[in-house]
Amino acid sequence: MPENPNQPKEYDAVLGGHNPPINAAVLGGIEGIKKRFASSILEERIKALSDALKYGEKGLDLLLQALQDESIEVQFAAYSLLKDRKKPRVKQQLDEFLPLFEFEVVTVDAFGKINSRRRHSARYFTEDLGNGIKLEMVLIPGGTFLMGSEEKSYEQPVHQVTVKPFFIGEYPITQEQWKAVMGYNPSSFMGGKRPVEYVSWKDAVEFCGKLSRKTGKNYRLPSEAQWEYACRAGTTTPFHFGETITPDLVNYNGNYPYGSAPKGFYRQETNPVYRFPPNAFGLYDMHGNVWEWCQDVWHRDYNGAPCDGSAWETGNSNYRVQRGGSWNLNAVYCRSTYRVRYALGYRDRYFGCRVALASGFAAF
Repeated sequence: MPENPNQPKEYDAVLGGHNPPINAAVLGGIEGIKKRFASSILEERIKALSDALKYGEKGLDLLLQALQDESIEVQFAAYSLLKDRKKPRVKQQLDEFLPLFEFEVVTVDAFGKINSRRRHSARYFTEDLGNGIKLEMVLIPGGTFLMGSEEKSYEQPVHQVTVKPFFIGEYPITQEQWKAVMGYNPSSFMGGKRPVEYVSWKDAVEFCGKLSRKTGKNYRLPSEAQWEYACRAGTTTPFHFGETITPDLVNYNGNYPYGSAPKGFYRQETNPVYRFPPNAFGLYDMHGNVWEWCQDVWHRDYNGAPCDGSAWETGNSNYRVQRGGSWNLNAVYCRSTYRVRYALGYRDRYFGCRVALASGFAAF
């Protein structure tokens, strides 16, 4: 017999009366919220958390409890509702749930000279990959930005994109992280703290799948829009450092500078992560070191591209997008907006990856 759309579900909370609907929970106030939060339906649980704010301290208690929920979607729905609250007990539990880390951000003038230093902070969580190997994932706040540039036809048209909050790796996947998940190290420049390289798009996707099974979370490659948004970190200049870069800030071929910057050192190999300053989101090596695979299928321009931050996966799937430049290339290839394509099975010692966390962040 078809379900009656007007029939209340078992998680419905209604005020008491003489003739309550069949199967409805005759509960009001915070008890009704708790009943709904116990539902097996994710959307109802998240909606109950939003309604809990109407019930003062008892509602806060439920939200704080939800930070320890088994569902990551419920956890981050609770976080989003609590993050702007100033009460000491709320702040303390948020700091335990998603700790803050502090870092220095630098910017340069057109000649590559540092002209600003400022302190920033970001929230993160850590995955334990075993044997002391950790993976740090940074929370990227949602926002709207202009994606692309006028420099190249394949970076056009410049278009507005709105990105929901997401998590992305603090730095490219390192060799020790790759080995902890995959059991081998394909790199040519050996070193546990160096970024893994010689990684194809297929390899990177396989890594995300194994990492997901290991952690119980849904890891994947970032979308191209997420990558550029994360790289820019609120900037509109060619690099998050400013109008140019130098080898003191980025690992690239210093013989070929950008703009008015002077020539500099060419290392001719990858460098360990953490060697250079991060951007304002707390992310390292978004410029240079290794190319980073994105989830997206390659398109020759942005006509028809999604505007919601999602990956563009229609089209010729034999080629995928890479971003960020690498240790062997000119500075121009390291720009925030520069994009290239490679076959999804192609490997080289310039190719690495960075992972993102895919979850239901609509509640943020």
